[in-house]
Amino acid sequence: MTNQLCSLTLAQTLNKLQKKEIQMSEIVQSVLDSIKKQDSTIHAFLTQNEGLLGDVKAREKLPLAGLPIAVKDNICTKGLRTTASSLVLDKFLPQYTATIVEKVCQAGATIIGKTNLDAWAHGSSTETSQYGRTLNPRNTGHLPGGSSGGSAAAVAADMSIVAIGTETAGSIRQPAAWCGVVGLKPTYGRVSRYGVIAMASSTDSPGPIAKTVQDAAMMLNYLAGQDLHDPTTSPQAVPDFTQSLGKSIKGLKVGLLYQDIEGMEIVKSHIDTAAKVLTELGAKVEPTQALSPQYAISVYTIVQRGEVSSNLARYDGIRFGNDRTFFGDEAKRRIMLGTYTLSKGYADKYYLTAQKARTLFIQDYQKLFEKYDCLISATSPSFAKKIGVTENAAMFGELEDMLLEPSSITGLPGISVPCYKDPQTNLFIGLNIIAPMWREDRVIQIADAFEKATDWNTWKETK
Repeated sequence: MTNQLCSLTLAQTLNKLQKKEIQMSEIVQSVLDSIKKQDSTIHAFLTQNEGLLGDVKAREKLPLAGLPIAVKDNICTKGLRTTASSLVLDKFLPQYTATIVEKVCQAGATIIGKTNLDAWAHGSSTETSQYGRTLNPRNTGHLPGGSSGGSAAAVAADMSIVAIGTETAGSIRQPAAWCGVVGLKPTYGRVSRYGVIAMASSTDSPGPIAKTVQDAAMMLNYLAGQDLHDPTTSPQAVPDFTQSLGKSIKGLKVGLLYQDIEGMEIVKSHIDTAAKVLTELGAKVEPTQALSPQYAISVYTIVQRGEVSSNLARYDGIRFGNDRTFFGDEAKRRIMLGTYTLSKGYADKYYLTAQKARTLFIQDYQKLFEKYDCLISATSPSFAKKIGVTENAAMFGELEDMLLEPSSITGLPGISVPCYKDPQTNLFIGLNIIAPMWREDRVIQIADAFEKATDWNTWKETK
């Protein structure tokens, strides 16, 4: 991270613009310089927007004033290459722009570039990308997480003021935790999926990856809302999520989950410390039990593979893109497993059983939220893993995301906020906060209070 203009938060940038202390063109140039200096090593970007400076000038009078943002490369951008990190779509130029990108651009943002991801969002490391892995800017010997690893790395390295990612089961929150930034997964249906290359359609949730909780809340204001192109979006009114910032959490009841997972001893101690911080802020925190995330691994694996096999069937090389021989190994594995679980004689045994178990998770959370205002846990069972660790580890992603899969398969909103940094490795642990459906305001409120009461956020000192 630098001390240049690119290291400003979204809130700081807009504040300085309003005071006429800086111009957006200066911000953009600082970000471009940061990319030029660092991205040959980190490899967060797959495509850059060559017309960026012209776009900025055309938008300078809009609310976001030309703000440069990074967009995950499984989100369609008209005329700007979109690959989903797969050679199948190597030269694909979308004919339309995803709703979420349209919304932020109409508000004045500009796309600085498209970020790397696990191919088709299949993974939690960004090592399955067919364009090469992304490295963690906090420690380049380690992974950034995934599948939104490029977006998280771009924000962590000040190569973007803010970024858009997508989460199917941990793909926003886990890389945010490993890269030491903030990742917000909205309620399923709060943000449009139109123009997002589908992975598992029943859990895909686009959302912001940002430097601070405040920035994430500001971005969600622009991303959220009903979209007639996506019938799974909710018609209910979208609140101003920034109104949840700065609120006391005194009296809130918080349940502490998943502290009994094997191998989590080091992470557990820091989550216990985070729980004490919330207690000192006036919340009532107590350990509680939920359905084991081990069951969620099975549910997610079956449901996701089934939906992947259906969604990837369209990539046949006839209408667009290259043919199926260009699929990477991970995509082929997931297609085969998904096709098997949906085949005659096995759909009832596997897919439908998984959906029934999914309902049990929904019911379990409903009971927990009758007692608690929110639930907390570690975002990931470990610090960022070393590069190369995913080789021959077919279930790497499911195991690294096991603490997030229960909230993903049930459609709940969640946020990961930094809660510890190891002084030896410079690697982070994230605190995951989840709330009932449509209560993004609650996770923002608690995450913001925690962030302001601690010193783990890299950008806090410049607020």
